[in-house]
Amino acid sequence: MTELDVRVERFPIAGKFVISRGAKTEAVVVVATLTSGGFKGRGESVPYARYGESVESVLAQIESLRDAIEAGEDRHGLQKRLPPGAARNALDCAFWDLAAKQVGLRVYELLDLPAPKPLTTAFTISAGTPAEMAEAAARASPRPLLKLKLAGEGDAERLAAVRAATPDAMLIVDANEAWSESRLEPLLEACALAGVALVEQPLPAGQDKILAKIRRIVPVAADESVHDRPGLEALRDRYDAINIKLDKTGGLTEALALAEEAKGLGFDLMIGCMVASSLAMAPALILTGDARFVDLDGPLLLAQDRPAGLHYEGSTVFPATPDLWG
Repeated sequence: MTELDVRVERFPIAGKFVISRGAKTEAVVVVATLTSGGFKGRGESVPYARYGESVESVLAQIESLRDAIEAGEDRHGLQKRLPPGAARNALDCAFWDLAAKQVGLRVYELLDLPAPKPLTTAFTISAGTPAEMAEAAARASPRPLLKLKLAGEGDAERLAAVRAATPDAMLIVDANEAWSESRLEPLLEACALAGVALVEQPLPAGQDKILAKIRRIVPVAADESVHDRPGLEALRDRYDAINIKLDKTGGLTEALALAEEAKGLGFDLMIGCMVASSLAMAPALILTGDARFVDLDGPLLLAQDRPAGLHYEGSTVFPATPDLWG
């Protein structure tokens, strides 16, 4: 018999995290724990209001499967019972962790994949005034890859200020749907001038068809526009890359399938995250082998991570230990 425990945990953010849609000062996560035969598997997710989720709705979705899970439902059945999203992610990752611990193998071994290696993650600079972002970028200048949160109006000035403050860092930017069609090409030109390597989700999801009609002088990645495999092919002419997040795909199972299909369609891969603890990052590290960009800095943005969290040296993140996950 498998027992389910689900709870809410809170992690204060160091300072605040600001994107085009607003600011927050803590990461609120949902942790699902599955226990069977003396083994425990855990998964962590972040309910996201942009996708119609709340802590309460995610808890309710998970609780709705309690009887089925305790009666023997497994990871495969889970894919049909819940839609992509935070609830399925927490449970899917808990199932993977439990399976690995039950047989004494790592999740990557169960998947017949190479062991994850230390890699460079992006480090996020929150949206702010040009001066504020330049100051934050200067403090982070030893880091080789910075991700700038942009907000629409004033973004060209933000880009110029940050580039002046960090002449050597690779930059990626995330507009979080804040640009408009009229600003798109001038802002892409500003990105090119600043040497930006990738632009994430410049336009609102569902309002991005113009991306297929312009010359994209900087590669553009879909984030809010892509969650799982359905609809992926329709984005081929609009985007050069996709950002895979487990909270969007609904767990590692769908994320692996999405990555394979995306590669087959010619997309570059970015592996991203919500602001959360190391428990949420660990499963995503399984996906990083074929990724062009990795953005798994969630724990670096927290005032304090959970025990046995991922080890970071600057912007280098090391693979998870079994004490954490998988």
